[in-house]
Amino acid sequence: MKFFVDTAIIKDIRELNDYGLLDGVTTNPSLIAKSGRDFKEVIAEICGEVTGPVSAEVAALDYDGMVAEGDHLAKIADNVVIKLPLTLDGIKACRYFTLKGIKTNVTLCFSANQALLAAKAGATYISPFIGRLDDLNIDGMELIAEIRQIYDNFDFKTEVLAASIRTANHVKEAALAGADVATIPPGVIKGLAKHVLTDKGLDQFAKDWASTGQSIL
Repeated sequence: MKFFVDTAIIKDIRELNDYGLLDGVTTNPSLIAKSGRDFKEVIAEICGEVTGPVSAEVAALDYDGMVAEGDHLAKIADNVVIKLPLTLDGIKACRYFTLKGIKTNVTLCFSANQALLAAKAGATYISPFIGRLDDLNIDGMELIAEIRQIYDNFDFKTEVLAASIRTANHVKEAALAGADVATIPPGVIKGLAKHVLTDKGLDQFAKDWASTGQSIL
């Protein structure tokens, strides 16, 4: 499963990229607003940090506006992916960009039927929101599994991008359900390496090594 980081903070992107953990980046207007910086400037800088896809979301809600904004964003860098809302206008815009050979990420997906529409429009990625469904006591992972089965049934090439991930358990369950990609907050990615038994084992190894009085160097 590929890892995208869900942030617009360059420092976090650079740190995770240095670990070799990043396959791409997703952003949205809320994340850009938190950065306090110019939207296009941030997208350009992120695209310079990573070689993988960088999702940049349109702000318009109508088809003509989405197309105009998406065409503008696509010129920033070759690895820009146009992020579109899962509405009928968004689906139409997705088809427009697909026919132009521009990658798309259709976001705010909450049902298998919505995901089916995105795949038929040729979306590069579909982003089902796990955490927001969990907030409503709806099993977000069941949606991932449903989309995976539908896409496999008809050999759709759209990749399932598990979004709104909040915990390490979400990452594991998305991988088990067959998600192609997970977009994850920086803290959750780093937390995947943590385990109390790992820490305990390292502590014991360090004490045992110190007792030998030796040095490797």
